[in-house]
Amino acid sequence: MAIIRSISGLRATTDELTKELIESYAHAFGTYIPHGPIVIGRDGRPSGAWMEEVIIDTLLQQGHDIIQLGIAPTPTVQLETEHSHAMGGISITASHNPSQWNGMKFLNADGVFLNATENQEFWSILDSGKVLGNPSTHGTLIMLNDAVQRHVENVMIALQKMNIEIPDHAITAIVDAVNASGSRYVPAMLDALQCTFIPLYCDQSGIFPHVPEPLSDNLGELMTAVKNTQADLGIAVDPDADRLVLIDELGEPIGEEKTIALCVKALLECSEPPFQYTSIALNLSTSIMSEKLAVQAGWDIHRTPVGEINVVESMKSHGSIIGGEGSGGVILPACHYGRDSLIGIALIIALMKQTQKTLSALAGELPRTTMIKGKIAWHGPARKLFEKIQRHFQDSCTEVRHDDGIWLKFAHGWMHIRTSNTEPILRYIVEQEQADDAKAQVQILQELLHTQE
Repeated sequence: MAIIRSISGLRATTDELTKELIESYAHAFGTYIPHGPIVIGRDGRPSGAWMEEVIIDTLLQQGHDIIQLGIAPTPTVQLETEHSHAMGGISITASHNPSQWNGMKFLNADGVFLNATENQEFWSILDSGKVLGNPSTHGTLIMLNDAVQRHVENVMIALQKMNIEIPDHAITAIVDAVNASGSRYVPAMLDALQCTFIPLYCDQSGIFPHVPEPLSDNLGELMTAVKNTQADLGIAVDPDADRLVLIDELGEPIGEEKTIALCVKALLECSEPPFQYTSIALNLSTSIMSEKLAVQAGWDIHRTPVGEINVVESMKSHGSIIGGEGSGGVILPACHYGRDSLIGIALIIALMKQTQKTLSALAGELPRTTMIKGKIAWHGPARKLFEKIQRHFQDSCTEVRHDDGIWLKFAHGWMHIRTSNTEPILRYIVEQEQADDAKAQVQILQELLHTQE
């Protein structure tokens, strides 16, 4: 059906994921990185088990030692790659894609995704077929059984570094981990935060009970469970647990864009003393809610193209205290440079406990905007479409960027249109302070998208 290679790694439908394809990527990665240990984890979907065996066997034959985490979130693989001084890491996952998909995310020795230059070097080896020959020694397989505890401990240490305390205030959360890698990790995090948790889909079978992307349309059972049990919040993560979406105490989704905004709010309100001058990095598709909070605090704002590595490189360059993406991804360098649902959970629980406010009340305190998202099937380049969009809005926009599709800034909002790195679609997002303005822009944009020149 499909094979997609991008800055996000490899994703493909399971009918395309042959042993030969997986071996070729593993061989190339083992050749690309320096000789040394490689951390391997998988998100729990059934197809990941045989992929893991093939990848590990291939890399062991190249002489690499393997640190095997088993079923583990992508952020755990990132954390262990950095802290174990490994030469690289592979997370076997297709992220939010359905069960008929799987893939591989590749990490460098810093535990972050390969950037554009690193990917080109890796792909050059892959495409050339020139791989490392058989070494004189076979690698060693190391099973790491305490990755859950180590990850949770690192999050708690990060909170201490940020001078954020966790008061003794009762909170109950219901957890929907889609039976994937977050099934053990999210409850362990809540336990460390002294919260009561009720598992909804946390059996780690890898059998998704619903569409795994944590969007409100897919979280009906979690919403109902929160209302029926009178829990304080519902927590949803995607299969590799790098995205966090929350349901408030009324059983209503607060929206994935508010995850990073609430984490910024937590840093501003829960750290003692409060942070003064610093900066935040956000991708071009992230709501201005976080930006408005940061501006009010006197922080600098840095916008990047979509892609975790782009946000991370901006954060490193500018010394940003926090960063993330509007899809529910939170990056806190005090822990590690990667989107991490456990970090988001810890910051927002700290905010709820310190303020003793409900999640709906805290979400209601965020700057108000209207964001409208959409997508259409798309194959091939979109340059002519982007040129048409720019011509139409050039008199009303204040800034145009072309480093990730087309991004236009207006006096009270923005729009972003780009082709997806992981799916054959074109996505668009419009955000304005006033709902009528957002709706009017979307109507114009849809006409432009469906009108052929």
